Amino acid sequence: MTSLSRRAFVTAALAALLVGCGGHPAGPAADSRPGGATATPRSGGAPAASPSAAKAVRALGRSVPVGLRIPAIGVDTPLMRLGLAPDGGVQVPPIAAHDLAGWYRYSPTPGQKGPSVILGHVTVGAYGDGVFRRLARLRHGDRIAVRLENGRSADFTVDEVRTVAKADFPADAVYGDVDRPELRLITCGGPRSGSGYRDNVIVFAELTSASP
Repeated sequence: MTSLSRRAFVTAALAALLVGCGGHPAGPAADSRPGGATATPRSGGAPAASPSAAKAVRALGRSVPVGLRIPAIGVDTPLMRLGLAPDGGVQVPPIAAHDLAGWYRYSPTPGQKGPSVILGHVTVGAYGDGVFRRLARLRHGDRIAVRLENGRSADFTVDEVRTVAKADFPADAVYGDVDRPELRLITCGGPRSGSGYRDNVIVFAELTSASP
């Protein structure tokens, strides 16, 4: 990561990212749960193999992500690039009918060592459901594929899903240094608060394979 990228990454972490999502005036909350942090393990059936127990996967070279696919929740979306908002926090995708997720360009690219960050909306105002509407339904062991500009696919496995109050956003856990390629997917969740949501849903995943 360049020194400029590192500074921007740290700036966003210090801003304790409060991911905003377009509120929707009707319908149930995306994932109504009690407040505080909750971790969601996989339930039912045979236990999934721990990604950490798998053979270590070598980090990939830098290549900008262009698409994201999450079969378990029906996500298949192009990715836009996001920077910093005027307040110093992480920019979020615009509220639009054709809602896309976005990769935070000051984070490592997916497959590089470190936490790569992708954000998306749970709802997009009058347009209805956002691309990450079902993100909180992911479970330990679910697969995430990120298409890269160089034609490769960086394939991740979910380690953990957390729902946390925005006021308690775990910046260190999301942005902190890690010694392997990891992925963070972030959206809003929990009960509604005004036109938005009280909580953030954060998916933590690690690289488990890469295809040409």
